[in-house]
Amino acid sequence: MHDAFQRFVDRLTARPDITSLGDALGEALSTLDIHSYAYLLIPAGVRVATCLISNYPPAWKAHYLASRYEAIDPVILAARKALRGFAWEAGVDLGQDSESEREFFEEAARFGIRRGFTIPIYDGRPYLAAFTVAADACHPRFNRAVERYEAALQLMAALFHRAARRALVPDRVVDGVALAPREYECLAWSAKGKTAWEISTMLGISQRTVVDYLERAKRKLGVFSLPEAVARFVAATSGF
Repeated sequence: MHDAFQRFVDRLTARPDITSLGDALGEALSTLDIHSYAYLLIPAGVRVATCLISNYPPAWKAHYLASRYEAIDPVILAARKALRGFAWEAGVDLGQDSESEREFFEEAARFGIRRGFTIPIYDGRPYLAAFTVAADACHPRFNRAVERYEAALQLMAALFHRAARRALVPDRVVDGVALAPREYECLAWSAKGKTAWEISTMLGISQRTVVDYLERAKRKLGVFSLPEAVARFVAATSGF
């Protein structure tokens, strides 16, 4: 378990692409006797499509995204309100309309997704993220794995989210606010302690232009001072 978890962390910190992220997660979960997973990221405030990293059947993933099921998925609706991980299964009411739940789970069951454990992820940013492990039936081994490794799954979900967020959320987005390339660049240099004059020299533009870019970034972020903007930038772009 320890060696597998360390390999998982090492692969995430190497800043892998989306495919490699999924491979790393699948390999780590398999050592816990868990073989199906899904990570869903629903950005807010920017025009970015919902992102799904999963080893669910490709046909179900494509259908789910094309149908925008994240808006009606009973598990995701429950995750929006949950404060911690929760178990679910087809036929068990999650607090939504029972008929819509039944129809959704009937579709999912046709692809072998009948029960699972979902962890909502909160990091102070304007995204809804949820990490799910699933099974096609009420397998005792799956139940034992979730119960035994719940704390490890929570940690894996948080680490995976941070790595996935870096790979999935477009550049030049700070707390869900899209900045122009120069606005983002000037703010990034300010976060490194550079003055407007130093930034103007590095970028080959006037100091007044740098100040204008920073002012625009502040307005977009809804803050009144450059230190506030820098703090928002650092919080939104910090990695491991």
